[in-house]
Amino acid sequence: MLHIAIVETVISLLTAILTAGELPALFGLMAWESVGIPPLPGEVILLFAGFLIASGTLSFPAAAVAALSGSLVGSFVGYSIGRYGRRFISEDAPSWRRIDPRHLRAMDRWFARWGPETVAFVRMLPIVRSYVSYPAGTARMSPARFGAYTLLGAAPFEIGVMYAGVVLGSNWQEVVPWFDLLDYVALVMLLAIPIYIALRWRGVIGPGFPPRRVRGPPTTAPGAPPTS
Repeated sequence: MLHIAIVETVISLLTAILTAGELPALFGLMAWESVGIPPLPGEVILLFAGFLIASGTLSFPAAAVAALSGSLVGSFVGYSIGRYGRRFISEDAPSWRRIDPRHLRAMDRWFARWGPETVAFVRMLPIVRSYVSYPAGTARMSPARFGAYTLLGAAPFEIGVMYAGVVLGSNWQEVVPWFDLLDYVALVMLLAIPIYIALRWRGVIGPGFPPRRVRGPPTTAPGAPPTS
């Protein structure tokens, strides 16, 4: 199948780069993964890094620092694109590609209230973890807070996946197909979050969890006979 051929090719390429480049390669690949263009499977990078730790090629502390540093640098690249591209997507882009100013204001309000939690949580999700940097930058989230919560979310995810690679050792490739299931979960969440924001902005649902539909005002005053 084409999908399998592409996945196998990407995995072979990533493992060859890591084998040859070791820590600098790990830093560079995680930076690229955090930019997200084109997307790279960070889970595969981290699993194989764990195998290199198990084989004695890398040390765990050095690999963790390299992976997290690369993620932070790549995240700030995406953050900068979002921050300095705000005017382009709202004013200078062709009309069919512009973002409605109302949507930008809604995103600003969301990140003003939930920015740290959003960044930390999304950085623990496969695939979409690479893309939270762009709206955070567009919403002009504080760079210091963005960096701190990026590390807060990325650290347990990346260290955990690397440790899994250490435990699996040379059998690390056996669990790679299972990440397809996580990809589907991440995709559902990627679709659910903007839908939730849109429904809140339109006043269809109210705050809180679980979401509840907002009831419209009564058409008649309490106790008054219904109008015909």
